[in-house]
Amino acid sequence: MKAIAYLKGSHLSDPHAFCEVQLDPPPLEPHDLLVAVEAVSVNPLDTKVRAGQVAVPDEVRTLGWDASGVVRAVGSAVTLFAPGDAVFYAGTFTRDGANAELHRVDERLVGHKPASLSFAQAAAMPLTSLTAWQLLFERLGRVPGDLAEQGTLLIVGGAGGVGSVLIQLARRLTAMTVIATASRPDSRQWCLDLGAHQVLDHSRSLVEQLAALDLPPVTHIAALTHTQRHYADLARIIVPHGHIALIDDHDFFDAVPLKAKSVSLHWEMVFTRALFKTPDMIEQHHILNRLAQLLDQGLIRCTLNEVFSPFNADSLRRAHERVEQGGLPGKVVVARDAQPIASL
Repeated sequence: MKAIAYLKGSHLSDPHAFCEVQLDPPPLEPHDLLVAVEAVSVNPLDTKVRAGQVAVPDEVRTLGWDASGVVRAVGSAVTLFAPGDAVFYAGTFTRDGANAELHRVDERLVGHKPASLSFAQAAAMPLTSLTAWQLLFERLGRVPGDLAEQGTLLIVGGAGGVGSVLIQLARRLTAMTVIATASRPDSRQWCLDLGAHQVLDHSRSLVEQLAALDLPPVTHIAALTHTQRHYADLARIIVPHGHIALIDDHDFFDAVPLKAKSVSLHWEMVFTRALFKTPDMIEQHHILNRLAQLLDQGLIRCTLNEVFSPFNADSLRRAHERVEQGGLPGKVVVARDAQPIASL
């Protein structure tokens, strides 16, 4: 099968950063699906792994763990899917990624593709949606559909992939006041369009901006990016007995400033269930199916912003370049279908 391999520790200026190779189709374990890949989302994780900033096993040859496609074959213990099913999923970086014609993934990490979305749109959603769902409903302890419990959620980095979904989940499935941060006019409008009640400029003091607004106290914070830069403000903003959840990377994190307020600190890592094969790994399947229903019902919208096609090394290089540039609300996808973004 054709695949797009990557050079570990490479910069995009390196002509060998990506190359098209021939690999044997992967053997299936009992719970595995073999998926014919139609589209793959490019996340910051992909760029960090390629650049050597995040370690993965040496045997991982391809990137891309956020994908959509059609099931071609199933393992001996598979019960959730059959050949011909359209699926979307975020896999695990302990295996080869989906930058290939065929990809194997454990069925318990996979959801049925939203019927209303194209493959490119569907590929934009799994990793960020799972992160946002787990952060809000598992780490921060909110209950989906509970519109009685109040509170205020501050989302640092609201226009990014996770923030874009988190704004929508918090607005549609909770009664929380949602405050996002964004620094540019287009990303500010993006957050408002997704449902944020207010948008702060994270290039300025968050404390001063909140003080100027007539808003309820901040009870929950989702720190999605540049947490260290904003940490002093976040520690001042959060109420006593509040909750802060993080997703960004840190060599060291000092939780001491949170002690006086008895603030709870939570980490969200979307691959935890897959990495440790936790007993509740199938919960990822259930969450993705719930998200597919929300997307098909129009309660949340797809956050795809840019598509690169065809599915080859050059498109993948350009997609990585776009993600590394930053500043783009929503998600970047590489797809086999060259459908114009305007029609998505």
